[in-house]
Amino acid sequence: MSAPAAGALRRRAVVTGVVQGVGFRPFVHRLATALELGGLVGNDSAAVFLEVEGPPAALDEFDRRLRTEAPPLARIESVHWTDLRATGAGAFRIDGSRASGGAATTVPPDVATCAACLRELFDPADRRYRHPFVTCTDCGPRFTIIRGLPYDRPATTMAGFAMCERCAAEYADPADRRFHAQPVACPDCGPVLTYRCAHGGPAGDAGRCAEDGRTGDAAIAAAQRALAAGRIVAVKGIGGYHLACAADDAVAVAELRRRKARTGKPFALLVRDVDTARRYARISPDEAAVLGSAQRPVVLLERRPGAPVAEQVAPANPLLGLLLPYTPVHHLLLAPVPGDPAPVPDAIVLTSANLSDEPLCHTDADARDRLPGLCDAVLDHDRPIEVPCDDSVVRVVDGEELPIRRSRGYAPLPIDLGVTGPRVLAVGGELKNTFCLTDGRHAFCSAHVGDMGSLETTLAFDRAVERLTALRGRPERVVADLHPGYLTRGRAERLAGDRPPDLVQHHHAHVLALLAEHGRLGSPVVGVAFDGTGHGTDGTVWGGEILLVGADGHRFTRAGHLAPVPLPGGDAAVRNPWRMALVHARAAGVARTADLAPVRATSAAERAALESQLDSGVGCVPTSSVGRLFDAVASLLDVRHRIAFEGQAAIELEALAATATSGAAPGGRSRWPVPGFGVGPDGVLDPGPVIRGIVAGLRHGIRPAELAAAFHRALADAVVRAVAVLAPGRRTVGLTGGVFANVLLLRETRRRLQAAGHEVLTHRVVPPNDGGLALGQAATAVLTALAERPGSGGPSAVHHHARPGGSSPCA
Repeated sequence: MSAPAAGALRRRAVVTGVVQGVGFRPFVHRLATALELGGLVGNDSAAVFLEVEGPPAALDEFDRRLRTEAPPLARIESVHWTDLRATGAGAFRIDGSRASGGAATTVPPDVATCAACLRELFDPADRRYRHPFVTCTDCGPRFTIIRGLPYDRPATTMAGFAMCERCAAEYADPADRRFHAQPVACPDCGPVLTYRCAHGGPAGDAGRCAEDGRTGDAAIAAAQRALAAGRIVAVKGIGGYHLACAADDAVAVAELRRRKARTGKPFALLVRDVDTARRYARISPDEAAVLGSAQRPVVLLERRPGAPVAEQVAPANPLLGLLLPYTPVHHLLLAPVPGDPAPVPDAIVLTSANLSDEPLCHTDADARDRLPGLCDAVLDHDRPIEVPCDDSVVRVVDGEELPIRRSRGYAPLPIDLGVTGPRVLAVGGELKNTFCLTDGRHAFCSAHVGDMGSLETTLAFDRAVERLTALRGRPERVVADLHPGYLTRGRAERLAGDRPPDLVQHHHAHVLALLAEHGRLGSPVVGVAFDGTGHGTDGTVWGGEILLVGADGHRFTRAGHLAPVPLPGGDAAVRNPWRMALVHARAAGVARTADLAPVRATSAAERAALESQLDSGVGCVPTSSVGRLFDAVASLLDVRHRIAFEGQAAIELEALAATATSGAAPGGRSRWPVPGFGVGPDGVLDPGPVIRGIVAGLRHGIRPAELAAAFHRALADAVVRAVAVLAPGRRTVGLTGGVFANVLLLRETRRRLQAAGHEVLTHRVVPPNDGGLALGQAATAVLTALAERPGSGGPSAVHHHARPGGSSPCA
């Protein structure tokens, strides 16, 4: 170290955000070296720290380019500078990582193989040619391999793979793309891909296992041959194991459904590229951009007529879920193996390797215990998966992503709440579970956990909570849904310790999740929350709610709702839409005649039992659920009377409505004038006129598709009229809840609200369904905690039992 140059300054910066695991330190090193600055850069568990020394003009240029030229995966949140005394620093260096007592840094998500690595993968002259684990600072596994912070190789599942001499040289070379790339490896020192037979699978001849133990390209070719022969192959990916079979093999797809015990829920398809994807679906430029993004979600797309895919991939569904390869293994599996005649698939079914309602299989022990009964062979590797992470699912609506499941590629990127509060753990709901942990002003939503209906899923939930809290710190408050029977509420009570958990009403949480992702906490909104079921503050089942949320946020008023009808048998009504059809018909004064589809689809004994239950009122909690109204209309239109998975009837009703051709006749009237919902001054939306109109339309020979479309339009119109009646002075309206995953309804409602002069908020970051619930719970609890602080002017205690239409805060 020499004496400081004349006029030289030294400055220290702490950089927060997504700045570890994204090539940020190598970027800083290259930038400082290019500007001839001395100093250092390093990681700690909270941030990237750096010191730069040199002429003031060069330091200013460094600051500018630090913010504007950061690596593509980096997300700089803040840069805090302090002045130091110049030391005469020499060359710029990367320091070793160190621990710190501050808040943990943001863990980056996993991202798809970048273009540079893909070129190497298929370049015979490159030393990583056909290496199934090629990666660099711009791509590959991150979230799923991290065991601790700061993010360095010893704190990842790559710790067990010692770098060879050439990889170590790349890792240490500031000019190399793999400078400090933690998962760096090559065929000489990296993980190994292996093909093995799952001996516990269906019986087969000895030749079936002749390829057992093959590695590398031979393993890829063996998997390709197995798929072509109709076998089911488990493939270990970044965040867990998938089950794969040929997409056009009806027998294989049916067998996959049988083994998974998955009746009708669609499977996703992995396709080679966007051009191949166009053979299966109609794809807009916006959809193509999302398909090819670094996140690589499953994108739900309009199926192309004649698509070369077995019907059982997505039965009775006009949409196909397509995704492009996001790991080198996927790319290799869909490409020829040089010198091997193995058939190459254009597309394969790719679905999580687990029985329905069980958590994702991701460990070696999991694979040994659970895969033999599910698959015939396994394309495996020996890089451990620390954090399971399922594929994300999205739709693209008017050029914007609508999340259906937020997981790989997105989790655990933080959401800025815009307010700073205590560390809160929100445990989410029962279906499509995710949980959320706040840290300062940031909310970290977990990857998709699943439906909390099995011991395995609850244990997976516990493990995931433990991992996230170990990285980010223990919560000061725990928050759960108001429903007394939710398993997640029991988990919250156990995790909360001496302080009882906060309880948040289900639909209030939906609205707060929407505000939180838009950075609008504290902004008044009319929240339209439509879903299947949620425990109301009056003890009934809500699901068609119009909530007024003021500037305090932690309180709401139930201003309006769908007129309640009995929910006969609870879950039995959910599984059997015919029940809700007859309930709504009865409430609308429609006689139960033999021409009604739900009457034709059921036995006299079933109908008699339902009538007896309705007459006695036993097991008939009132519900205002719009989700159950969709079920009722689906059954009346003979679309679906019994469901195999959640939301099936509503999905098929939307699909039917999308085939309607009439639209509006001259003069703007629907060809069949289905009456609109009644909207009373008490805020009650009466579906009776619509139900009567649908039945009358059927009896007049109107096509069910036209009536399905008319129902969607009538509901969208009812929202606009209800907002005008219930909140005439409020211009911001939020659309949330699982019903608004229905793109037809979302578009119709948003268009009509905007035409009426409203600003409309819809989901872009977390799903409108219960996958976004935890964010709203966390946001509500943070606002409640801030209101309880001395001098805040807010309440010091809150309660949750309130009459319908009254105010109700977080409990």
